[in-house]
Amino acid sequence: MFPAASLLTTLLLALSIAASPVEVRNSPVTLPIARRLNTSGGTINLVQHDQSRAAALKNLKGDSTLSRRTGSITVTNDAVGYIAAVGVGSPATTYQLIVDTGSSNTWVGASTPYVKTSTSVDTGEPVAVDYGSGSFSGTEYTDTVTLGSGLTITAQSIGVASTSTGFTGVDGIVGIGPLDLTEGTLTNEPDTTIPTVTDNLYSQGIISEIVVGISFEPTTTESDANGELTFGGTDATKYTGTLAYTPLTTTYPASYYWGINESITYGSTTILAETAGIVDTGTTLILLASNAYDKYVSETGATLDDTTGLLRITSTQYSALQNLNFNIGSNTYALTPNGQIWPRTLNTYIGGTTNYIYLVVSDLGTPSGEGLDFINGYTFLERFYSVFDTTNSRVGFATTTYTDATTN
Repeated sequence: MFPAASLLTTLLLALSIAASPVEVRNSPVTLPIARRLNTSGGTINLVQHDQSRAAALKNLKGDSTLSRRTGSITVTNDAVGYIAAVGVGSPATTYQLIVDTGSSNTWVGASTPYVKTSTSVDTGEPVAVDYGSGSFSGTEYTDTVTLGSGLTITAQSIGVASTSTGFTGVDGIVGIGPLDLTEGTLTNEPDTTIPTVTDNLYSQGIISEIVVGISFEPTTTESDANGELTFGGTDATKYTGTLAYTPLTTTYPASYYWGINESITYGSTTILAETAGIVDTGTTLILLASNAYDKYVSETGATLDDTTGLLRITSTQYSALQNLNFNIGSNTYALTPNGQIWPRTLNTYIGGTTNYIYLVVSDLGTPSGEGLDFINGYTFLERFYSVFDTTNSRVGFATTTYTDATTN
């Protein structure tokens, strides 16, 4: 955990920060991110990946204390996550890391080997994380980490993988989830947390607020630099209208992550009463509790496609598709019919048929009432700007110029 003096400083600084995040129009700390379809491991099974991840997320034990901070970087989406080019060491080696709001450890070495430089310090501490859809184990180091221009962190704690599974074609993860998700990942110090990259950006004075803004844009190509992370504030050029915020949920286990309360309607029909779930960049699809999923199937007339595991509809059914409305606080975020389908130009990458229409709503695998009843994955986030605000314990959303896009 943080030393007492450091924690006190952080709390005092948090109290002095205004209620609304700084808006960064020409962001001094922006990391580009890119959507990339990772086919190096063969056909992508989206449902299997996401359901395995969901099961692991729900099985975590403990309480959450979120900690994050302003700057921006670019990211790539590989159908199981957006990818950022992150430099480690001095001189830096560039690693392609999944940007994950659902975990908090940063680690490298899954594909590109870790390169030691003068800034590498081996702590000798064994580290391991199981993500459900993958895992890694190795040794914890500290090193210089560069997320982009103006976003260089010294002595960042990172895992160096000696073994990993489920990460073909990428090098690891940059975790921007809550601090407490790192607890228990150091084998010999199970009660110790590891400061995340956003924690250190804040503590090293690089950013002024514990806020991360995320912009994703729909894409129909296998690889596309179509996103941006802004650390320490929001980028008003990436959204339309105004940001609206909802408090973090207190319902366990969603409270362990970026958890919120919402209800969901299909057209005017309620398919999921207000309940707790999470917002997660590491989940590809939109996962709904089994009872809500069944109602969605009934309302849309969709059938399960055995090849992909996704729901499939006909052209006639697509023409009749209604908005899927996410009711969060006093605001409604409508996922249009086009936003509910997988990009048709990418059907073959998921083992599908070129002219079929697949839906991006899938089964969480468990009924509602278990404390994590939905996951708004990146197919939701591609249509809305999102803000993860630790300072004020809330998540924000806004529409974008892509909310009503018809590119799929």
